[in-house]
Amino acid sequence: MDYGPSYIFLALLIALLASIAARFFRSMENVVKHTRTVIEIDPDTNTEIKRHEKVWNYTIADITLLAFGTSFPQISLATIDAIRNIGNLYAGGLGPGTLVGSAAFDLFPIHAVCVVVPKGGELKKISDIGVWLVELFWSFWAYAWLYIILEVWTPNVVTLWEALLTVLMYGLLLTHAFAQDKRWPYISLPLMRTERPEDWVPAEVPAVEDLVETCNRPFQKENDLEDVHVLELWKTQFLDALTFESPESRKLNNIHLRLARRFWQSLLAPWRLLFAFVPPHQIAHGWIAFICSLLFISGIAYIVTELTDLISCVTGINAYVIAFTALAAGTSWPDLVASKVAAERQITADSAIANITCSNSVNIYVGIGLPWLIDTAYNFIVYREPLRIKNAEGLSFSLLVFFSTSVGCIVVLVVRRLVLGAELGGPRFWAWVTSAFFMLLWLVFVVLSSLGVSGII
Repeated sequence: MDYGPSYIFLALLIALLASIAARFFRSMENVVKHTRTVIEIDPDTNTEIKRHEKVWNYTIADITLLAFGTSFPQISLATIDAIRNIGNLYAGGLGPGTLVGSAAFDLFPIHAVCVVVPKGGELKKISDIGVWLVELFWSFWAYAWLYIILEVWTPNVVTLWEALLTVLMYGLLLTHAFAQDKRWPYISLPLMRTERPEDWVPAEVPAVEDLVETCNRPFQKENDLEDVHVLELWKTQFLDALTFESPESRKLNNIHLRLARRFWQSLLAPWRLLFAFVPPHQIAHGWIAFICSLLFISGIAYIVTELTDLISCVTGINAYVIAFTALAAGTSWPDLVASKVAAERQITADSAIANITCSNSVNIYVGIGLPWLIDTAYNFIVYREPLRIKNAEGLSFSLLVFFSTSVGCIVVLVVRRLVLGAELGGPRFWAWVTSAFFMLLWLVFVVLSSLGVSGII
C-alpha cells in the first residue's frame, strides 16, 4: 500500500500550523503591548499625573500567552486523545508520547534554529538569569515528576491525586517565576539582571525594498485603527492570502526556486484564505485574533491526531514512535515559529529561550495533567480504579534519555554564556557548530527512545 499521500498531507498540516502560528504571534504581540492609564496625585503640587503602564508582566506573558499558546496543539492533542479514551482503564499513547517528544523537539531543534538566527555576529543573551533558572528548574522538575509517578510512587498507574497535583504545579511555576521577576525576599534568587527593553517586541524597521513594496500596496498592514478602517485591514488579509508570490520570492534569482515557492503557496492558498477570516490583530488589543488562532490550531491538531492514529494502525508502527517523531515535530511547529520570531525581533534572548523551557513545563503540568485529570476523575467516580499506563517502562526510558541529552544542551548554553557572552548568535562558525550539536542530540533522543518503546533495547 502506498502511504505517500498520507505523509504529504501530514507535512501540509504542519505547514498550516506554521502559517496560523505566525498570525497567533502577531495577535499575542498586540495583547502584550496593551497599556492602561494610571492617574496619580503629586503630593507637592496636588496635580494629577497621568502615566501609562503595561498590563502584562513580561515573565507572566512568556509563561502564559507565549508558552501556553504555542503549546496549545500538544495540549489539544492530548486532551482530545483523553476524551476519546474516556471510560477506558488504560491511557492513550499519543498524548504522553507526543509531549515527551515535543519536549525534546523544543529543547534541541528549536535551540538549534534560534542560535543561528541573529545576523552579522550579533549576540543576544538572557537578561534575567534568575527567572530563566526558575523556569529551567520547573521544566526539569516536570519530567522528574512524571518519572516519579510512572516508576516510583505508583508504578504504571496514575491516581486522581497525582493528576490534580500535576495541574496545580503550573500555578506554582507562575508564582515562583513572578516572585523571581519582582525579587521577592526569601523566595527569589539573589541574582542581578541586565537592562531589559521597554517593549516586549521592538517595532520592526522595514528595509528600503519593503518600503517601496508597501507603497505600491492598496493598504498597509501595520496601520492603526485610527488611520485604517477595520474592514480595510481585513481586506488586506484576504489580498495577502491570495498572493502567490511574496516580496522575498521575487528577490530569488533562481527561476526553479520561484516556481517551487509559487506551487507551494498555491497548495496553501485555500487554507490561508480560511485563516484570513481570523479578525485583524489590531482589534480588541489582539484578543479576538488570539482566541480565533488557538481555535484553528486546535482544529488542525485534531486532524493531525486522527491522521497519525490512522497511520499507526495501518503501518503497524508503534504509536509512541510516531508521537516522538512526526507528531511531536508537527505540533511543536508553533513553538519553533514563536521562538524564531522572538530571537529575530527581540533585543534579548529571554522570550526565545523562555518559550522553550516554559513550553516544556506547560506540556507536563497542563498537557498531561489535564487529560490525566479527566480520565482519572471518570475512572475514580465510575470504576473506583486508577488510570493505567500502557508501556510505562518505554516512556520512562525515554524520559531518562531526555534527561541525559538535555544536560548536554544546557551545558553548551552555559559555556556559550561564559565564553561568548551570550546564548544566541555570535561568530557564524560557532553558531552553526552549536546548532549541529543540538540537532545531533535530538537524533540521539529519537533513535534511542524509538528503540526503547519498541522493546529493541
